[in-house]
Amino acid sequence: MASAPATIAGRRDRPAAPPLGGLAPEAFLRRHWQKRARLVRHAIPGFTGPFSRDDLFALACRDDVESRLVVRTGKRWSVDHGPFAPRALASLPSRAWTLLVQGTNLVDARADALMRRFDFIPYARLDDVMVSYAAPGGGVGPHVDSYDVFLLQGFGRRRWRWGTQRDVAFVPGLPLRILSRFAPGHDEVLGPGDMLYLPPQAAHDGVAVDACTTYSVGFRAALAQEVAEAFLTHLADAVDLSGRYADPDLAATRTPARIPAAMQARFARTIARIRIARGDVDAFVGAWLTEPKAHVFFAPPSRVPGIGAFAKALARRGARLDLRTQALYDARAMYVNGDRATIPAAARAALRRFADRRTLTAREARSLDANAHSLLHDWYRHGWLHLGTA
Repeated sequence: MASAPATIAGRRDRPAAPPLGGLAPEAFLRRHWQKRARLVRHAIPGFTGPFSRDDLFALACRDDVESRLVVRTGKRWSVDHGPFAPRALASLPSRAWTLLVQGTNLVDARADALMRRFDFIPYARLDDVMVSYAAPGGGVGPHVDSYDVFLLQGFGRRRWRWGTQRDVAFVPGLPLRILSRFAPGHDEVLGPGDMLYLPPQAAHDGVAVDACTTYSVGFRAALAQEVAEAFLTHLADAVDLSGRYADPDLAATRTPARIPAAMQARFARTIARIRIARGDVDAFVGAWLTEPKAHVFFAPPSRVPGIGAFAKALARRGARLDLRTQALYDARAMYVNGDRATIPAAARAALRRFADRRTLTAREARSLDANAHSLLHDWYRHGWLHLGTA
């Protein structure tokens, strides 16, 4: 596997105001979130995006970044998955293709800062920032998504058509889930800094007018079956029942292939001993939501100071979470990259602010006790946080 990805130059400052065109977050959530689309002109005035075409090509060649290439030739579509060879990207045609680069917020501080501008929505719902670069005529066809998405236009222009429709049948035999009948109710061209919010299941189609980038801020929307399967897997590791099956009252049988009713009853009683408490569910949710994706990995520092030296450095420089670190908390605990940690009461406020802002100031660090130092030292040792706030 490749070495830890270097962050493309850029500094993540404190998140700016939500790009909602002056609409208060509370009003947006009440009127639009999971209800109806909203087009915002000049959501971020002057925005063209941090990535050039060459930047996105470079990311698509890395094995620690997920990417796809969608090419349309007439009515035929093809989809290839990265990492790509530079030569393959350099030889693309002049029209009708799109390069999609997932999780740019995990490798670039500027993309992370863009995602944090939507922090009026809990981090537990935020997924990633996908950036698409499209040649003129490029797109992925009319489709529906199962999640909310903010589509922010970078450089260039893209024509968006969207609307609600009941018929969501797909064209058979294609590598993409393209709607066979698309009946949009809206048709607009978005330029740099314009943004379109779409709720789940809104039919939409974006086609590049000229070479352009679009920044898609997407949100997690897990299937109920997915959640249930993940919880049952978690439960298998958590259950600890004592005893062993026994049947001292077993009677002789003339039907040996039949499962005895007494055996079924004993198994039922054993399974009934499993108790699912609310705390068990909360612990699962925190760990599951922060579990890194399969392709994400961390690079521990080459030299790890002792806790005393680490605490002194922390007090001088503060700390910041690694871009790939997922940190959430609830009333009882903090969850970082799939691990649950009970937070010392004296450090609770500071570490919750650390998760919210993703930086810990030197002043806040100086207020921490030895227990908090030990916890942060462990995260530092795993590469989950770095010294310094920038």
